[in-house]
Amino acid sequence: MIKYLGSKRALMPRILERVEALATRSAARGAPIRTVLDLFSGTARVAHALKARGYRVHANDHNAYAAAIATCYVQADRRRWQARAERLIAELDAMPGRPGWFTETFCVRARYLMPRNGARVDAIRERIAALALAPELEAVALVSLMEAADRVDSTTGVQMAYLKQWAPRAHQPLRLRVPELLDGEGSASCLDARVAARRRVVDLAYLDPPYNQHSYLGNYHVWESLVRWDKPEVYGVAMKRTDVRERGSAFNRRGAIAPAFREVLAAVRARWLLVSFSDEGHLTLGEVRAMLAEHGAVRAVEMAHRRYIGHRIGIYNPRGEKVGTPGPARNRECLFVVDCAGVAPRTAPARGRARRAPALSTATR
Repeated sequence: MIKYLGSKRALMPRILERVEALATRSAARGAPIRTVLDLFSGTARVAHALKARGYRVHANDHNAYAAAIATCYVQADRRRWQARAERLIAELDAMPGRPGWFTETFCVRARYLMPRNGARVDAIRERIAALALAPELEAVALVSLMEAADRVDSTTGVQMAYLKQWAPRAHQPLRLRVPELLDGEGSASCLDARVAARRRVVDLAYLDPPYNQHSYLGNYHVWESLVRWDKPEVYGVAMKRTDVRERGSAFNRRGAIAPAFREVLAAVRARWLLVSFSDEGHLTLGEVRAMLAEHGAVRAVEMAHRRYIGHRIGIYNPRGEKVGTPGPARNRECLFVVDCAGVAPRTAPARGRARRAPALSTATR
């Protein structure tokens, strides 16, 4: 999977321990956990792991690149798509490069990838758009391309900037691989978290919302443009999409995160809540606990966690001088478990069948 700020790779064992403990407890009560909703799925690492353990998972994220990842890793059933994916990825991987908008924007005007690799991204992405693939197969192709580009990029893992000198991996040729699909059913959507929450009644809802000023759209705008393929106007040295300024999340604003979080919690219809939060957020862990306590009995597990690599590398100005004073080297990550039994169920207006995740090549997403 792609390098990702906020990835739960290191915390995955603890998350799975919590889920399995809840599953055992629920099964003993005669109410086994079968369905899971991941409302802020990001790279779908947690959703993918839960699907691998046999849960029926729905993964949602409001960014198009994350919805593509979820469609690939959660919605696509390997039994149906593996053979077709292998043929498609082999065809795309054999294509020669043809420089276009991506190369000019991210490899000439910026330095995220070397131009020869950018030209391959352009050619492969244009071919994907021309094929009018089924949503699952298109998502598999897009994720394969995204991950291939990530393996040869020249960043520290976020796209707020690129390295002054080419990273060693950037010299490697771009090569596609078939993503690790899983057997079984799942689903994905690209919706506001409140909308996605209202559409489903599940046994367990996992919430890992943004919690500070760092925008995932701003940090991964290259992937957003690659997936949407709308070739947007860009700005600044980082060549960000102009809609980064317009599509801000309330979870990234100190004055807006509390009401936004309350609205999402009010919309969720689940027997259990599992909420991941950090002490680096706009809300304190005590404030989060108090909000969750309105929905059921709360238990919490805290863990020390090494901060993102950017903290260790440091921040530099355009002249290459290190600036600023780093904060603590470690933070506290907290997993809150909320038992919603006994709380009056939250109802939602009657709705039709939830929409399938839309095709990702359109520019209207």
